[in-house]
Amino acid sequence: MAELDASEFRSLIISVFPHLTGAVFRLAAKGWDSIAIDVDDTLIFKFPRNLTAERVLQKEAALLDVIRPSLSMAIPDMRIHDGPPVFSSHTKIEGEHLIAEDYDALGGSDRQHLAEDLARFYAELHVLDADRMRTAGAAAILPWQSPEAVRAKALPLLPPDITSFARAVVSDFEALSPDPYGNIYGFFGGHGWNMAFDHAQRRLNGIYDFADSGFGPLHQEFIYSNFISPDLTARIVSAYEILTGRRLDRRRIAILTGFHRLSELAEFADDPAYVEEMIRSVATWAAAARVG
Repeated sequence: MAELDASEFRSLIISVFPHLTGAVFRLAAKGWDSIAIDVDDTLIFKFPRNLTAERVLQKEAALLDVIRPSLSMAIPDMRIHDGPPVFSSHTKIEGEHLIAEDYDALGGSDRQHLAEDLARFYAELHVLDADRMRTAGAAAILPWQSPEAVRAKALPLLPPDITSFARAVVSDFEALSPDPYGNIYGFFGGHGWNMAFDHAQRRLNGIYDFADSGFGPLHQEFIYSNFISPDLTARIVSAYEILTGRRLDRRRIAILTGFHRLSELAEFADDPAYVEEMIRSVATWAAAARVG
């Protein structure tokens, strides 16, 4: 699939959807698992890169079918086309990514509305029946790098001024007891690159990419919004507590956030295409955490 160019994607889509012959096709994203094609800014087609990605895509579609009726938030209505090659289609949820600079430009009421929408999304997701989700294909989320791997591969790459801070995060992570709420089915991808945010209306229209969803520790669900802003995470956590009655441990969330950044750095330590980006990610979090 990696060898296909834009014209070949177009041909494959039109062979199933001949009414799109006159449509505008553009590359929407090159993800880890799939290549996404945007058609007329109204449809998204995803083409898995390999057989493993194909299975992930089919699982995602099955999970979305179970999840969708239970959520207030819009999520993709994905359909699988058996091909060959196998690919998916869904109506595009209007909106763009939400990154730190976008969030910083929002006023207080818009920030709060966003946080409440996300808290409701998590609250509704976390009460889904575990057995039903397993039957649909949900499994344990992927593990992080071990503390030993982080110490060996990530810490030596960090600037001296944050190495001691990072070392303390690793030790704090090792000392954590199991999550007091155990494992839940969650999204585990609540960063701004999976959001369809309407910047004109300052509203979140929907969430997509459930490929990494699965069973994991409840507190871990709340670390990914820190890629947007720690302020957003704090607001989400407070709103979630009101909705669910659960009391969340903010220190645990902070430790998990830091260790996750270090784990990603350890994972990509030998990859020149991503290692500098991962170092910046750790440094950004360290600066925010020490200010906070």
